[in-house]
Amino acid sequence: MPQATTPPVLSRRAVAAALVALPAVWTTARAQAPAARRATPSQTEGPFYPVELPRDSDADLLRNGTLNYTRGQPVWLDGSVNDLQGKPVAGAQVEIWQCDEAGHYHHPGDGGRADKAFQGFGKVVAGADGRYRFRTIRPVAYAGRTPHIHLKVRLGQRELLTTQLYVAGDPGNERDFIWRRMDAQDRAAVTVPFIKSPDGLAANFPVIIAA
Repeated sequence: MPQATTPPVLSRRAVAAALVALPAVWTTARAQAPAARRATPSQTEGPFYPVELPRDSDADLLRNGTLNYTRGQPVWLDGSVNDLQGKPVAGAQVEIWQCDEAGHYHHPGDGGRADKAFQGFGKVVAGADGRYRFRTIRPVAYAGRTPHIHLKVRLGQRELLTTQLYVAGDPGNERDFIWRRMDAQDRAAVTVPFIKSPDGLAANFPVIIAA
């Protein structure tokens, strides 16, 4: 009958070496863990959300019905809507609204001075991958505000987020009372570069939803 073997006893030196190695193992495990996502900060809706949505409310803000808007710098604005785990929020409705090149909104509070050729508001439904895309203009400054585009995300009857996106490097940002009161991380989350593209400018605005 075979004799039972006695488990080897670790020396004090081996135990000490194992304990010294543990912090390195923990550090490696932390480094491999996915980085925590930060929700896109919410911001004020502002006074100019449309009282009545325009008849033409599609993704192309440069064409309002049969009218074509030719002022300003055209831009493709795209992005994705994801939750904190990185999962696409499929079917989310993304809305944007902004002023025209002269700084006017389609809103009674702005005196009805907005250019009729500029749609000023658009909405799309994010795909299965959470992606959305709009054709609009680079936002412009008006009295008291740096250039910005308003953005709202809905899912069914729920309003998930209202925020604003800003142009990276615009000199008006530092003077804007809303942009200035955010911390550095929140500013980085809502401030994106507008870069040259073959047909104007392009900007990418990823949206991360907390709920």
